[in-house]
Amino acid sequence: MELGEYSRIGVVGGGPAGTFTAYFLLDLAKRLDLSPQVDIIEPRDFMDSGPKGCNMCGGIISESLVQMMATEGIHLPSEVILDTIDTYTLHTRAGSVDIQTPSQEMRIASIFRGGGPRGSETQMPLPWDSFDAFLLHLACCKGARHIQQRVVRLSREDGRPQVHTEDGQTRTYDLLVGAVGINGPGMRLFEELDFGYKPPKTTKAFIAEFYFGEEQVERLLGHAMHVFLLDMPGLKFAAMTPKGHYATFIILGDKIDRELVERVYAQPQVQRCMPPGWEIPVEPCHCQPRINIGPPVKPYGDRVVMVGDCGVSRLYKDGIGAAYRLGKICAFTALTHGVSAQHFEKHYWPSCRDMAWDNRLGHLFFDVDRHLLGHDAIRTAILNVIRREQNSPDKEPLLGGALWDTFTGSASYRNILARAGHPSVVMQLLTETIKSFFTSPKNGS
Repeated sequence: MELGEYSRIGVVGGGPAGTFTAYFLLDLAKRLDLSPQVDIIEPRDFMDSGPKGCNMCGGIISESLVQMMATEGIHLPSEVILDTIDTYTLHTRAGSVDIQTPSQEMRIASIFRGGGPRGSETQMPLPWDSFDAFLLHLACCKGARHIQQRVVRLSREDGRPQVHTEDGQTRTYDLLVGAVGINGPGMRLFEELDFGYKPPKTTKAFIAEFYFGEEQVERLLGHAMHVFLLDMPGLKFAAMTPKGHYATFIILGDKIDRELVERVYAQPQVQRCMPPGWEIPVEPCHCQPRINIGPPVKPYGDRVVMVGDCGVSRLYKDGIGAAYRLGKICAFTALTHGVSAQHFEKHYWPSCRDMAWDNRLGHLFFDVDRHLLGHDAIRTAILNVIRREQNSPDKEPLLGGALWDTFTGSASYRNILARAGHPSVVMQLLTETIKSFFTSPKNGS
């Protein structure tokens, strides 16, 4: 079951997973002297502001992804990058510390996935471009065709998948790629194809875009992502990221509700990053998207394969980077091996499985982190070890580097745990914890 010279490939979903897969399919096909027709079926216009054009994402791109894209000749234009982040400021109840980029080549970028937050249309013409619109245009320049229609049903004819769109058209493909994300009805359509697919486990996040103005963003946040390690049940992570005139606030956790969000906002560490007297708008541009926290069941079948968040992705971080990596492997599998379930199981699934296993280590890392942060002495020890590392530029910042990569997604959780659990780091943390335990009157609270 292989693709031929003029095979037809349908990609349902025009976000990064879909566009990267389409791009690599067309790029590799050219090298193999093949001329497939690749359709990207995506109803949205990613230059629309607000929910209409948004893919519900915090909008952080790791430097490792920027470099990988550059090796493929994909260079992000300056209009897409809203801010460059070279520092993480870690805020805890025991104090704050700056974590500088381990290398000047490891800065990261903040972007808008869509046209911008609700209300930004009043700034037309927009002073930025949408990241997703850029990738979709890139894939189309490579030869993909954008079909701006909503998919209403999937079926098969003689074993080949068919896509039925709201305009009444039916298109038959030799390969169908599902890149539908996890926040729409697309996964259900693929489940109904009955090839054994079951969606990934998910939880909810909270993302809000606050308009501060460029001067306030620069003064309050600088070129740093501000990470708040707060001792709250159910909270995994909270951060504020500069994006030009805006600040993006992100909360990750087990059960995020209005009460938890308001408690996070009210924390002194968070309030210090807000403009004086600033109040949350009555209707801020915000969303509570589902995020992938566990692998799906069988994200492949004969002539069909799932990529991106509806397949396997990185836990909490670097979903765009995961879409890039697995989209490339998916394209290589389809063109050089074949498009049967057996081909995808042998050549595509192992990479998905490796990422899923690494995510299990990520769950362990965040669980341990949550328990450690419940003690003032340990919080203080972590800050002291990071400060010592930052003041010793001739030595590798093991703990600071591990936390940097945790926040950016630039390294595997396996690599992060190896550095955070290095004997020298453990010994320093133990020593600082003992010192803090005996000097702090509030330890153990």
